[in-house]
Amino acid sequence: MNSFWIILFHTYINKIKTKSFIITTLLTIVIVLVLTNLTNIIAIFDKNDGKENVAVLDETGQLFDPFNKQVRAINKDINLTIFQGSEAEAEKAVEKGTYQGIVLLGLNDERLPIATYKAKSIADSSLFTDLQTSLQQVKTMLAASQIQLTPVQLEKLYEPVSFKKIALEKNAKTEEELNQARGLVYVLLFIIYFSVIMYANMIAMEVATEKSSRVMEILISSVSPIKQMFAKIIGIGLLSLTQLAVFLSVGYFSLKQNMESLKEGFFGVYGFDNIPLGTIIYSVVFFILGYFLYATLAAFLGSLVSRIEDVQQMITPMTMLVVAGFMIAMFGLGKPDAPFITVTSFIPFFTPMIMFLRVGMLTIPVWEAIAGIAILVATIVFLAIFGARVYRGGVLMYGQSNSFKDIKKALQLTKNE
Repeated sequence: MNSFWIILFHTYINKIKTKSFIITTLLTIVIVLVLTNLTNIIAIFDKNDGKENVAVLDETGQLFDPFNKQVRAINKDINLTIFQGSEAEAEKAVEKGTYQGIVLLGLNDERLPIATYKAKSIADSSLFTDLQTSLQQVKTMLAASQIQLTPVQLEKLYEPVSFKKIALEKNAKTEEELNQARGLVYVLLFIIYFSVIMYANMIAMEVATEKSSRVMEILISSVSPIKQMFAKIIGIGLLSLTQLAVFLSVGYFSLKQNMESLKEGFFGVYGFDNIPLGTIIYSVVFFILGYFLYATLAAFLGSLVSRIEDVQQMITPMTMLVVAGFMIAMFGLGKPDAPFITVTSFIPFFTPMIMFLRVGMLTIPVWEAIAGIAILVATIVFLAIFGARVYRGGVLMYGQSNSFKDIKKALQLTKNE
C-alpha cells in the first residue's frame, strides 16, 4: 500500500508545481474575477454612467411628452431631450458623441405616430427596441382615442391574461424552485463538463509522458497496475479539487462583494441563496463519480499510446461522449421530463450530467437516483478491472498507436505475462 501513496502524492505534488498548472490557475482566477465584477468593469468604461442620451426632433409638437413618459417607464437610463436645431445639426451632435442617436417624430396620413432613428451605428439593438416599444405604446393610445375608447376600456385591453401553472404531481417543484434548480444545474453542468475534459485529458497525458520516458517499464514491475492507475487518478483528482476549491472560493467572495449589483441579473432570477442540501449532495456525488468514470477510461486509453502527440487522437471518442452528454443536458434544461432525457440518464457515460439534471429539476423517485449511482459505480468497477488489464499490457506497447485494435494487443500482452 505504501507504493500506492508514493505514486499518488508524487503525481499530486509534481503537477501542482508545474508552470502550466500555476499559469492556468492564475488565468482562470482572473477570468472568474472579471465575470463576477463585470457590472463594475462596464461602469468604468461607460462615460455617461449607464445613461443613454437621445435627441428628439418632434415635427408634431405633441408627441414628445407621451413618448418620453413611455420611455421612462420602460428604461429609466434613457434620457430624451428635445433638440433645438435642424436635423443636420442633430446628426453632427451624434457624430461628436453628445447623443447616442436622434429620433425624428412625425404623423402619418391617419394621424398616427411614425419615427426614424439615426445613430452612428445601429448595432445597439436594445436601445432601438426600447424606443420602438415606447412609440408603439403611444401609437396604441392615440389609436384608442381615435376610436373613442375610454381609459377604463384601454386598461382592460392591456390587462395581462390570467394564466396559472399548477403541477398535479405530488411534491412537484414550484416555479420559483424550478428557476433556482435550473440555474444551479446550469452552473454545475459546466463545472462537470470542463472538469472531466480537462482532468481526464491530464491523466491520459501523464500516463503517455511516463511511458514515452520508459519509466513505466520499471514501475509496472514493482507496482500492480490497479494501484498505479488509481494512484494517478486520485492524485490528479486531488489536484482538480484543489484547483476547483480555489476557483469557487475566489468566485464566492467576489460575488458576495458584488451581490447588490447582481441581484437584478442571473443571480436575482435564479436565487442561489437557498439551495437545498439534497441538491448539493447529489451534485458532489455525481461530480466525483463522473470524474472517476472518465478518469479510469482516460488512464487506460493513455496507456495505449507511445507518443504524447497521439493522446488527443486516442481520447477523442471519450471527449465526444462528454460533449454529447453535455448537449443532451442543455436540451434537458428546457424539457427535463422528456422520455429521451429519462432514458439517457441511465446510460452510464451520460448519467453524471443527465441524472443530476433530473434530480435537480424534477421530483423523481429516490430509487431512480440510487439506480443511476449504482450504474455509475458498477461501470467504474468494470472499467477499473478491464482498464487495469489493458493498462498492464498497454504500458509495455511501443510504436505508433492509431487504432483501438491496440486494446486487443494490450490484453494479449497481459495474458502472456
